[in-house]
Amino acid sequence: MNLTEIPFRTLAIVRGADRDAALRTVLVLAEEGLTTCEVSLTTPDALWVIEQARRELGDDAGLGAGTVITPEDAARSAEAGAGFLVTPGLGAELRGAPPTGLPTFVGALTPSEVIAASEYGAAAVKVFPASVGGPRYLKALRDPFPKTPFVPVGGVDADAAQEYLAVGAVAVGVGSPLIGDAASGGDMAALRRRAAQWRDVMEQMAVGA
Repeated sequence: MNLTEIPFRTLAIVRGADRDAALRTVLVLAEEGLTTCEVSLTTPDALWVIEQARRELGDDAGLGAGTVITPEDAARSAEAGAGFLVTPGLGAELRGAPPTGLPTFVGALTPSEVIAASEYGAAAVKVFPASVGGPRYLKALRDPFPKTPFVPVGGVDADAAQEYLAVGAVAVGVGSPLIGDAASGGDMAALRRRAAQWRDVMEQMAVGA
Protein backbone atom coordinates (compact mmCIF):
# COMPACT_ATOMS: atom_id res chain seq x y z
CA MET A 1 0.00 0.00 0.00
CA ASN A 2 1.57 3.23 -1.15
CA LEU A 3 0.72 5.74 1.56
CA THR A 4 1.84 8.68 -0.54
CA GLU A 5 -0.90 7.88 -3.07
CA ILE A 6 -3.89 7.93 -0.71
CA PRO A 7 -6.36 10.25 -2.46
CA PHE A 8 -6.43 13.64 -0.78
CA ARG A 9 -4.20 12.12 1.94
CA THR A 10 -7.39 11.18 3.74
CA LEU A 11 -8.35 7.97 5.51
CA ALA A 12 -12.09 8.23 6.11
CA ILE A 13 -13.29 6.40 9.23
CA VAL A 14 -16.80 5.01 8.99
CA ARG A 15 -18.30 4.06 12.34
CA GLY A 16 -22.06 4.00 12.80
CA ALA A 17 -25.11 2.27 14.21
CA ASP A 18 -26.75 1.09 10.98
CA ARG A 19 -25.16 -1.31 8.52
CA ASP A 20 -27.08 -0.10 5.46
CA ALA A 21 -26.32 3.53 6.25
CA ALA A 22 -22.65 2.65 6.80
CA LEU A 23 -22.53 1.01 3.38
CA ARG A 24 -24.16 4.02 1.73
CA THR A 25 -21.65 6.24 3.51
CA VAL A 26 -18.71 4.31 2.06
CA LEU A 27 -20.19 4.50 -1.42
CA VAL A 28 -20.93 8.23 -1.24
CA LEU A 29 -17.39 8.94 -0.05
CA ALA A 30 -16.04 6.93 -2.98
CA GLU A 31 -18.23 8.85 -5.40
CA GLU A 32 -16.76 12.09 -4.04
CA GLY A 33 -13.21 10.84 -4.52
CA LEU A 34 -12.46 9.85 -0.92
CA THR A 35 -11.74 6.27 -1.83
CA THR A 36 -9.54 5.21 1.11
CA CYS A 37 -11.87 4.22 3.91
CA GLU A 38 -11.88 2.02 6.99
CA VAL A 39 -15.05 0.48 8.33
CA SER A 40 -14.84 0.14 12.10
CA LEU A 41 -15.67 -3.31 13.39
CA THR A 42 -17.77 -1.63 16.09
CA THR A 43 -20.32 -0.94 13.34
CA PRO A 44 -23.14 -3.54 13.28
CA ASP A 45 -22.44 -6.18 10.60
CA ALA A 46 -19.21 -4.39 9.68
CA LEU A 47 -17.88 -7.40 7.81
CA TRP A 48 -21.03 -7.44 5.67
CA VAL A 49 -20.46 -3.74 4.95
CA ILE A 50 -16.91 -4.47 3.83
CA GLU A 51 -18.05 -7.39 1.66
CA GLN A 52 -20.76 -5.35 -0.05
CA ALA A 53 -18.56 -2.29 -0.51
CA ARG A 54 -15.83 -4.43 -2.04
CA ARG A 55 -18.36 -5.94 -4.44
CA GLU A 56 -19.57 -2.47 -5.44
CA LEU A 57 -16.20 -0.72 -5.65
CA GLY A 58 -13.96 -3.46 -6.99
CA ASP A 59 -10.54 -4.72 -6.09
CA ASP A 60 -8.74 -1.39 -6.45
CA ALA A 61 -10.73 0.46 -3.77
CA GLY A 62 -8.80 1.39 -0.63
CA LEU A 63 -11.17 -0.39 1.69
CA GLY A 64 -10.06 -1.56 5.12
CA ALA A 65 -11.24 -2.71 8.52
CA GLY A 66 -10.77 -0.60 11.63
CA THR A 67 -10.80 -1.32 15.38
CA VAL A 68 -9.03 -4.61 14.73
CA ILE A 69 -8.08 -5.99 18.16
CA THR A 70 -7.91 -9.78 17.98
CA PRO A 71 -6.46 -12.34 15.56
CA GLU A 72 -10.04 -13.34 14.75
CA ASP A 73 -10.83 -9.73 13.82
CA ALA A 74 -7.86 -9.67 11.47
CA ALA A 75 -8.62 -13.02 9.83
CA ARG A 76 -12.32 -12.35 9.35
CA SER A 77 -11.63 -8.87 7.95
CA ALA A 78 -9.24 -10.31 5.41
CA GLU A 79 -11.84 -12.90 4.39
CA ALA A 80 -14.46 -10.15 3.99
CA GLY A 81 -12.29 -8.32 1.49
CA ALA A 82 -10.46 -5.72 3.58
CA GLY A 83 -7.33 -4.47 1.85
CA PHE A 84 -5.73 -3.16 5.03
CA LEU A 85 -6.24 -3.28 8.78
CA VAL A 86 -6.26 -0.53 11.41
CA THR A 87 -5.76 -1.17 15.12
CA PRO A 88 -6.28 1.14 18.11
CA GLY A 89 -3.18 -0.38 19.70
CA LEU A 90 -1.03 -3.50 19.73
CA GLY A 91 -1.78 -6.13 22.34
CA ALA A 92 0.17 -9.32 22.90
CA GLU A 93 -2.57 -11.44 21.33
CA LEU A 94 -2.53 -9.54 18.06
CA ARG A 95 1.26 -9.29 18.05
CA GLY A 96 1.52 -13.07 18.16
CA ALA A 97 -1.23 -13.76 15.61
CA PRO A 98 -0.53 -15.44 12.27
CA PRO A 99 0.07 -12.71 9.67
CA THR A 100 -2.75 -11.88 7.25
CA GLY A 101 -0.39 -10.37 4.70
CA LEU A 102 -2.41 -7.14 4.77
CA PRO A 103 -0.83 -3.73 5.45
CA THR A 104 -1.63 -2.71 9.01
CA PHE A 105 -1.87 0.73 10.56
CA VAL A 106 -0.98 0.18 14.21
CA GLY A 107 -2.26 2.55 16.88
CA ALA A 108 0.40 4.13 19.09
CA LEU A 109 0.92 7.27 21.12
CA THR A 110 4.19 7.06 23.04
CA PRO A 111 7.70 6.55 21.65
CA SER A 112 7.79 3.04 23.13
CA GLU A 113 4.55 2.18 21.34
CA VAL A 114 5.92 3.58 18.08
CA ILE A 115 8.94 1.30 18.41
CA ALA A 116 6.67 -1.69 19.11
CA ALA A 117 4.53 -0.86 16.06
CA SER A 118 7.62 -0.61 13.87
CA GLU A 119 8.92 -3.96 15.16
CA TYR A 120 5.54 -5.47 14.32
CA GLY A 121 6.00 -4.32 10.73
CA ALA A 122 3.33 -1.65 10.65
CA ALA A 123 2.74 -0.05 7.26
CA ALA A 124 2.08 3.16 9.21
CA VAL A 125 1.74 4.26 12.79
CA LYS A 126 -1.71 5.56 13.64
CA VAL A 127 -1.12 8.29 16.23
CA PHE A 128 -4.13 7.85 18.47
CA PRO A 129 -5.71 9.77 20.05
CA ALA A 130 -3.93 12.54 18.17
CA SER A 131 -5.97 15.22 19.92
CA VAL A 132 -4.03 14.56 23.14
CA GLY A 133 -0.93 16.28 21.82
CA GLY A 134 -1.99 17.83 18.54
CA PRO A 135 0.31 18.77 15.65
CA ARG A 136 3.06 19.97 17.99
CA TYR A 137 3.27 16.51 19.53
CA LEU A 138 3.46 14.85 16.13
CA LYS A 139 6.25 17.23 15.14
CA ALA A 140 8.17 16.27 18.30
CA LEU A 141 7.51 12.58 17.72
CA ARG A 142 8.93 12.77 14.21
CA ASP A 143 12.31 14.00 15.47
CA PRO A 144 13.41 10.54 16.74
CA PHE A 145 11.38 8.72 14.06
CA PRO A 146 11.91 10.72 10.86
CA LYS A 147 11.32 7.76 8.52
CA THR A 148 8.20 6.43 10.24
CA PRO A 149 4.97 7.12 8.35
CA PHE A 150 2.49 8.67 10.79
CA VAL A 151 -1.29 8.95 10.35
CA PRO A 152 -2.90 11.03 13.13
CA VAL A 153 -6.42 9.98 14.11
CA GLY A 154 -8.83 11.41 16.67
CA GLY A 155 -10.28 14.91 16.68
CA VAL A 156 -8.99 15.73 13.20
CA ASP A 157 -11.01 18.41 11.44
CA ALA A 158 -10.01 20.26 8.25
CA ASP A 159 -7.90 22.86 10.05
CA ALA A 160 -6.08 20.25 12.13
CA ALA A 161 -5.58 18.08 9.05
CA GLN A 162 -3.67 20.85 7.33
CA GLU A 163 -1.48 21.36 10.40
CA TYR A 164 -0.71 17.65 10.73
CA LEU A 165 0.20 17.34 7.08
CA ALA A 166 2.39 20.43 7.32
CA VAL A 167 4.47 18.81 10.08
CA GLY A 168 4.97 15.57 8.20
CA ALA A 169 1.96 13.26 8.51
CA VAL A 170 1.62 11.07 5.41
CA ALA A 171 -2.18 11.17 5.72
CA VAL A 172 -4.86 11.92 8.30
CA GLY A 173 -7.68 9.77 9.62
CA VAL A 174 -10.95 11.62 9.90
CA GLY A 175 -14.20 10.41 11.41
CA SER A 176 -17.07 12.49 12.74
CA PRO A 177 -16.00 15.88 11.29
CA LEU A 178 -16.46 14.28 7.87
CA ILE A 179 -18.94 11.45 8.44
CA GLY A 180 -21.28 13.21 10.88
CA ASP A 181 -24.29 11.00 11.56
CA ALA A 182 -24.49 9.57 8.05
CA ALA A 183 -23.36 6.06 9.06
CA SER A 184 -26.14 5.94 11.64
CA GLY A 185 -28.90 6.89 9.21
CA GLY A 186 -28.26 10.62 8.90
CA ASP A 187 -28.46 12.95 5.93
CA MET A 188 -26.51 11.59 2.95
CA ALA A 189 -26.81 14.84 1.03
CA ALA A 190 -25.08 16.61 3.93
CA LEU A 191 -22.38 13.93 3.89
CA ARG A 192 -21.84 14.53 0.19
CA ARG A 193 -21.45 18.28 0.81
CA ARG A 194 -18.96 17.70 3.63
CA ALA A 195 -17.00 15.26 1.48
CA ALA A 196 -16.81 17.77 -1.38
CA GLN A 197 -15.73 20.54 0.99
CA TRP A 198 -13.08 18.30 2.57
CA ARG A 199 -11.79 17.30 -0.87
CA ASP A 200 -11.56 20.94 -1.91
CA VAL A 201 -9.57 21.88 1.20
CA MET A 202 -7.13 19.04 0.64
CA GLU A 203 -6.77 19.92 -3.05
CA GLN A 204 -6.05 23.56 -2.22
CA MET A 205 -3.42 22.52 0.30
CA ALA A 206 -1.73 20.29 -2.28
CA VAL A 207 -1.64 23.16 -4.77
CA GLY A 208 -0.16 25.51 -2.18
CA ALA A 209 2.47 23.04 -0.98
